[in-house]
Amino acid sequence: MQGLYGVIRNYAWGSQDDIARLQGREVPADLPEAEEWFGAHHSAPSTLHDGRPLDAAIASDPAGMLGERTLARFGPKLPFLLKLLAAGKPLSLQAHPNARQAHSGHQREMRIGIDAAYRNYVDDNHKPEMLVALTEFRAMCGFRDPLAAAADIEALGVTELEGLAATLRDRKAGLRKAVPDLLGLARDECRAIIDAAAKAASELDTDDGADLVMLARTYPDDPGVLVSLLLNHITLQPGEAVYMPAGNLHAYLHGFGVEVMAASDNVLRGGLTNKRVDVPELLRVLDFQAMADPRAAAEDDGPVRTWPVPIEDFALRRVELTGGPQTIAVDGPRICLSTGGSVTVADDDGESALAPGRAAFSTGTAGPLVASGEGELFIASA
Repeated sequence: MQGLYGVIRNYAWGSQDDIARLQGREVPADLPEAEEWFGAHHSAPSTLHDGRPLDAAIASDPAGMLGERTLARFGPKLPFLLKLLAAGKPLSLQAHPNARQAHSGHQREMRIGIDAAYRNYVDDNHKPEMLVALTEFRAMCGFRDPLAAAADIEALGVTELEGLAATLRDRKAGLRKAVPDLLGLARDECRAIIDAAAKAASELDTDDGADLVMLARTYPDDPGVLVSLLLNHITLQPGEAVYMPAGNLHAYLHGFGVEVMAASDNVLRGGLTNKRVDVPELLRVLDFQAMADPRAAAEDDGPVRTWPVPIEDFALRRVELTGGPQTIAVDGPRICLSTGGSVTVADDDGESALAPGRAAFSTGTAGPLVASGEGELFIASA
């Protein structure tokens, strides 16, 4: 067991309060702190307490660091990436590729420099992801039922959106036509439609309407604001989770949470951002199937909560500790992250005391975990 020091990413949409407050640092932070990465992705590898970057430590002893089972399944790399995510402003409208799309996209772009601003595929891995709320968390996740979306769009009473509502009534092809139509609108045309829709939404006194008004204020001529009308709008309470399979369109709006994903940084953006937008490539990876409810179902076993997902790259456990030791049988390499209280985690190689916002790495050969203290602990594993 070794302490693990994450890398903070200062993206413009980040909060200057959430991560700093959790870690007991001065608030507000000097810069927006959007994410803190705990993992071995080459874009921002964490550092072990002994000074070694985690990716280099794994490369030097893959079997010892990962364990034979994880090594055989995923090769000499940590298959997951754990993050603190603090959204002070909306994230971009985005989706992530599946494994086949990521591999082919990365192969196409191998000739482009790894830091090129116009690169889409910085690695060859898929990126399904799950976020667990630490505070109330507002998000837009996956396409909603197109007939329900059409009814709500009609209720706005905006003449320019009548054609969109009619398109959505075609359950089979409506979304496949509506999304590229919206993302292809000129900015000047968008501005007028968004303004009319936001004015109508402001009179409805609904959470979804408030989202539209906020997005219109922030991005007054961005087609992504209109695409938001097609998405599920949800509020997660602390301890609730959302799972986004590859290909599902989403945008996190506001809140603080723990996020775990396959070890990838491949993002295809369609709007609501000053970063690179690549609509044709986004449309190539999108899954146009509607999602009834993007929330992940939780399973509780005493103090341990899990959210089963249909992939092997990651699993996440949330443990509520109330003093006595809790033995947690977790196979493979583990990253432990404290999000409250005073927690100690131990394995066959030693122990680490974790203050809130601090993490530790346990190898895949170090036996079961034992956690003690009083507080909240997240454990990410394969």
